[in-house]
Amino acid sequence: MKRWRLLIPVLVVLTLLFLLIPGVSADTTYVVKPGENLFRIALNHGLTTQELAAYNGILNPTRIYEGQTLLIPDKNSSAPASAPAEAPAAPQATESGVEVKHLVKRGEILSGIALQYGVSVQAISQANGIYNPSLIYAGQTLVIPGSSGSSATTTAESAPAAAPAPVSYGNRWIDVNLTNQQLTAYENNTPVYYAVISSGRWPYLTVTGQFQIYTRYQSQDMNGYRLGYDYYLPNVPYVQYFYRDYAIHGTYWHNNFGTPMSHGCVNLTIPDSQWVFNWASNGTVVNVHY
Repeated sequence: MKRWRLLIPVLVVLTLLFLLIPGVSADTTYVVKPGENLFRIALNHGLTTQELAAYNGILNPTRIYEGQTLLIPDKNSSAPASAPAEAPAAPQATESGVEVKHLVKRGEILSGIALQYGVSVQAISQANGIYNPSLIYAGQTLVIPGSSGSSATTTAESAPAAAPAPVSYGNRWIDVNLTNQQLTAYENNTPVYYAVISSGRWPYLTVTGQFQIYTRYQSQDMNGYRLGYDYYLPNVPYVQYFYRDYAIHGTYWHNNFGTPMSHGCVNLTIPDSQWVFNWASNGTVVNVHY
């Protein structure tokens, strides 16, 4: 009994110390269920895919598995412990000016930020030590290299001049984010339409890179057997091929958008595919990335 009497004050002190330690967050855990993907789990918890992936140290957000335990950050806590370190401070003013900083907002992706400043994704990644361009998070500060012009009076806080879209993009272009399972139609730097997609499921992953729509069909029979697949789909609506047999098209055989489902194509609902078909044309750039 004396031993227990001595231990009780110690336990009370330890409990108080734990409660008073700053930065202890009320994280919860979540066990991945069959058929779930990171996009849907993040959406259900009010997070972006990038935030949840960064918090759990997931380098490829498409690679989660049934039974995996994920940490769900407390929205009232500070930046996650496993989030990448903030970008280094911008260099001092030189004859070539000062590099501009960008504060990442919720929902932004690196390709969109790069386009906004007229620089490449690779340039921003290298300047900020980013090894996976899909893992940026809201509140992160990025250094934008080579975007401040030649004036030494430019300051880090000044907004960059509106940069025109790269020549290869044209006025209209399509961004396909495989991590978020989202298609965004852009006119120059302005998003004008959003749609949830279903991209290629393993092992038929959707190709990544920058492509151009090269042929279009109001409807088309898709015979997978000639490619070694086990499907035949008649009258697929609003088909737009952007690379070999990869196409953006309407889908009537499933309604599981937001989850990879296809043999590599970008599946859209029929209304979404009709809008994109009427808006785009041959030559429209399609930028596909994680």
